[in-house]
Amino acid sequence: MSPEPAATTGAVPRVTLADVAALAGVSASTASLAFSGSGPVSDATKERVLAAASELGYAGPDPRARSLRRGRSGIVGVVLEERVRAAFLDPVKIQTLDGLAEGIAALGAGLLLFTDSGDPDAPVSLDTAPVDAVVLIGCSPKFFRQVEALQRRGIPLVAIEGAPGGDIPEITIDNREATRLGAEHVRSLGHTDVATVTLPFEPTRTRGELTPEMEAGATVDTAVERLRGARDVFPGIRVGVAGASSIEEGLEATRLLLADAATRPTAIIAQSDLLAAGAIQAAEELGLQVPRDLSVVGFDGIRVDGLQHDLTTLVQPSVAKGRAAGEAIVRMLAGEAASGTDFTSTLHVGDTTAPPRG
Repeated sequence: MSPEPAATTGAVPRVTLADVAALAGVSASTASLAFSGSGPVSDATKERVLAAASELGYAGPDPRARSLRRGRSGIVGVVLEERVRAAFLDPVKIQTLDGLAEGIAALGAGLLLFTDSGDPDAPVSLDTAPVDAVVLIGCSPKFFRQVEALQRRGIPLVAIEGAPGGDIPEITIDNREATRLGAEHVRSLGHTDVATVTLPFEPTRTRGELTPEMEAGATVDTAVERLRGARDVFPGIRVGVAGASSIEEGLEATRLLLADAATRPTAIIAQSDLLAAGAIQAAEELGLQVPRDLSVVGFDGIRVDGLQHDLTTLVQPSVAKGRAAGEAIVRMLAGEAASGTDFTSTLHVGDTTAPPRG
């Protein structure tokens, strides 16, 4: 009986771009251009290269090698002030990210999301991630350690309403002036007993009645500025602090403000449309009608699912804010100077505000 053939060992040789080029009958550089779509390659040649790649089981050039040649990773990091899941429940954050994606389109880069937990031991963190630039969205001062580290690495930074200080370009809106405009509208209707439901003031997201300690330790610039705008018109305004920008948090905060019938406000100025929707829900739970028994003003100008009212609100340009941040990143990566951008909000008067009853 003849002996069995000896078993062979070893890995199957990896197919390379040169193998594809040889099979297609073109140069390696032409094959590379066919894959990138960025050079003068005819459609017929491109089809021949792709057919050869398919026959050999070749998926394409290694993106890591391309990154090394370009000196970039093709990744723009985005740091959020909250858990990613919470951000995707907030239409304002989604609109901002949409605008940011538009703004960096010229780079052909992708977005990688982080939270501002600042944990250097996380599987992927800004201390280790190969990012070309970073956009901070509403991040609190607890993120400053990472900001300093990124600046030491020479990574371009842009902030959207984060007030990071230094020479970091910041994309802002007129939080104080816009809220003042909404408060003046409420006052013009005749309201004097007014309360506000605010965004969180500090990283622990403590909710409930605003205390002097909470206000003294405030680190979230957006909440502080919007409260200042309300106090410009109503200096003694009652303040309920929510733990996040959500309908549920607006509901809980407003329940406390409306709990005592003898001291109920006739109007509520909410620091987001989601909080305003929660305020309306709390009023309806008590049998109150909006706006007959309670006027409600929001902030953002978004569509809130399930809300049957045309909300009176301050409309901010969320998509434009994100786009401006992305365009600033493009300029910085091109070696050009980039400055901040200030946007303004407009008052939309809907059907949730009216003169106080009686």
